[in-house]
Amino acid sequence: MNSHTRVRMLCEGALMVAAAQILSMIKLWEMPWGGSVVLAMVPMILFAVRWGLGPGLLAGFVFGVLQFVFDGGFALGWQSIIGDYLVAFTALGLAGVMKGKKGGIYIGTVIGCLARFLVHYVVGATVWASYMPDVFLGLPMGNPLGLLLPLQHRLYGPEHRYYAGGVRAAGKAVGEVFPGGRFAQLAMCNVQ
Repeated sequence: MNSHTRVRMLCEGALMVAAAQILSMIKLWEMPWGGSVVLAMVPMILFAVRWGLGPGLLAGFVFGVLQFVFDGGFALGWQSIIGDYLVAFTALGLAGVMKGKKGGIYIGTVIGCLARFLVHYVVGATVWASYMPDVFLGLPMGNPLGLLLPLQHRLYGPEHRYYAGGVRAAGKAVGEVFPGGRFAQLAMCNVQ
């Protein structure tokens, strides 16, 4: 990469970070207990897909620092600062792996947003978990995987019988997942 291209990349990165910072101040919807819907990720993902992984990660890191400083960042400690701001916004730069690929903007958007979500999920499950009650909305909150185990147990039995036993077992499996419902009655009618 020649010096002219590097200067251009640096200038575009600065403009995109500035645009993202401005867009983060225009809240489309603000949630009552923190968080909001903004369009700030759009310039960051566009920059990452245009220039690649390294510049995208660096721009995301700079944007994370600016978010913490200017957006009134709330953190419990250094772990929350690193996770919720620095690593989470840096993860948007992972969209840069799709540089130069057909449909890269779409797949890059999914990759960047999913990576940021996963970082926030891990930080929420580790750092913020101490503030969560043991039961919330009737669901156990002690272990993040505890939410998936009852559902997996409920669905594995019928699924296994479906693959192992054919049509009659499939009707019985549907009846177990949706007991007594109209869907279960229709499924059993077709089996018998």
